[in-house]
Amino acid sequence: MAKEGSFSIKVNKATKTIDLVVVGTFTPEQVQEFVADYSEKVKSIDPKEYTLNADSTDMDVLTQEMVPAMENTIRMYQQSGFQKLVVTIKKSPILKMQLNRIFKNTNFTNAEVKEI
Repeated sequence: MAKEGSFSIKVNKATKTIDLVVVGTFTPEQVQEFVADYSEKVKSIDPKEYTLNADSTDMDVLTQEMVPAMENTIRMYQQSGFQKLVVTIKKSPILKMQLNRIFKNTNFTNAEVKEI
């Protein structure tokens, strides 16, 4: 059973990071809320100077239906122009493979998956 989705986005000007926490599986409405909040936060900084840290340790393995949405999200991060993207996940070969494939599909070269 998938957990209900939730998120938080914090701008940390001292460390020049944007810290995202993404939990569970999002509904389409939550995706829209996330995008709106994300866009608002990114407007307040110069992304080229920032690292985007995405804590996805509670993210579920992606279903086929979620892959396009995740690719769109990664494209959005990429278009923001962050210096780097670091996605942290629990040790999961499947999710790591999915994310690396998405980075490749979206040509996001300065992105990495960190397993904990």
